[in-house]
Amino acid sequence: MLWLYIHFPQLLLDQVLSSREKREALVISDPGQQTVYQASPEARELGIHPDMQLKTAISLAPELAIVRPEPEREHQALEQQARWLYRYMAHISLCPPHGLLTEAGSMNRLHGGIEGLWQILTQALEQRQLTGWMATGLTPKAAQRLAQANSGRCTEAKETLQALLGALPVQQSGLPAKTTERLDRLGLITLDDLFKLPAEETARRLEPETLKLIQQLQGSRADPQTPWSPPHRFHQHLDFARDIEQTSSLLFPLQRILTELQEDLQWRQQDTDSLKLSLHHRGRQETRILLRTAGPEHRATSFLALIRLRLEQQTLAAPVEAMTLAVSRFIDRDKAIGDDLLDSGTNTVEAWQALISRLQARLGDQALKILAPHADHRPERAWTRGRLSCPASVKATEKDSGPSRPLWLLNTPQPVVHLPQAWLTGPERISGGWWDGERVQRDYYVAQLGSGQLAWVFRDVSGGWFIHGLFA
Repeated sequence: MLWLYIHFPQLLLDQVLSSREKREALVISDPGQQTVYQASPEARELGIHPDMQLKTAISLAPELAIVRPEPEREHQALEQQARWLYRYMAHISLCPPHGLLTEAGSMNRLHGGIEGLWQILTQALEQRQLTGWMATGLTPKAAQRLAQANSGRCTEAKETLQALLGALPVQQSGLPAKTTERLDRLGLITLDDLFKLPAEETARRLEPETLKLIQQLQGSRADPQTPWSPPHRFHQHLDFARDIEQTSSLLFPLQRILTELQEDLQWRQQDTDSLKLSLHHRGRQETRILLRTAGPEHRATSFLALIRLRLEQQTLAAPVEAMTLAVSRFIDRDKAIGDDLLDSGTNTVEAWQALISRLQARLGDQALKILAPHADHRPERAWTRGRLSCPASVKATEKDSGPSRPLWLLNTPQPVVHLPQAWLTGPERISGGWWDGERVQRDYYVAQLGSGQLAWVFRDVSGGWFIHGLFA
């Protein structure tokens, strides 16, 4: 069995840097020890390095951006990497705080061997601007130790992997510091030296945990892994090195998150029509923005255009220190309309959805209504305002000989001053309303008025003539 491990030596730092359009000197600092944990390339150019005192780093770079690590944030960042890795690998285990373990042997054929898989993952890491050290191994812990030492190679040869593992210093074996010091005094410098000891001698001279680790590295003892599967939701969290005070500055990091969402939806072969954006403020309640699209959508450009419209109308209550984008509603993707070999036109359903989504983002979800029929014979009561929805399909319909009823009804029927010059259709008798005390009895005609306008006129039981509507 072949295992592959990806070690992220500066995961939180990479995540924060990717959310900034402009690179700057930035460090990850432990709040308890007040030391530099990780430093960006810009900070290293100024002489700042890990394990330096934070006050010394600030003296070298007064405008230094500082991010405090939190276990919850680091775990969320690791899960985000597991999501995209799951698109390529079937069996994944989380190794907090900085590693992902996967069984690679069963996926070699799918990706063209270990070389093809290695290339795919290398390109994915570069695309996401992540520092990742990869290694293969014959056991989970062997792959992990080689990756953490940045000694991995793109190979599945048993002899090569055993030689690489045996060459590792015992300090990089994962054993406690006291144990490695004792091994050094015994003259055991590399793991190969440790492997050559008989198991009975190792158990007698060292702790039981040391023997267990050695056997798991070699594969002579079981090393069960806890499988991870992606939750049925999308959740991306970003921390900012500096608080953001303008909504326009949120668009750059949002673009990267929405691209991740698009890739996730494409992998799922699903769409969504609901996004929840949370803006986190320091010491204040978060700002929540619920974005609804007119229909199922998966394109990052469409989501970004709608969020831009909403943010233009949003006034920040306080500077933003972090933001979260969450999606929990997924819709199965239907076959796109008009995507056949002979079609070269625009998808009218997608165009409708884009138009309605932008209008709702600009005016509000409840601002747009659609006319819907109502079960009543009386024309003035035969329609109602309905909830806007996207048509499932757009089909061509045959044209009638002419409209029988106008789209434009007058608020109140107006008396006819001069009788029409021509009568085109009619009569159409409408009688109803007896059930609510507002009964009507009318004979309707389509007629041409003296001005040339086509009108919908009626005569009621009193014999009077009225104009009720006009045709375009």
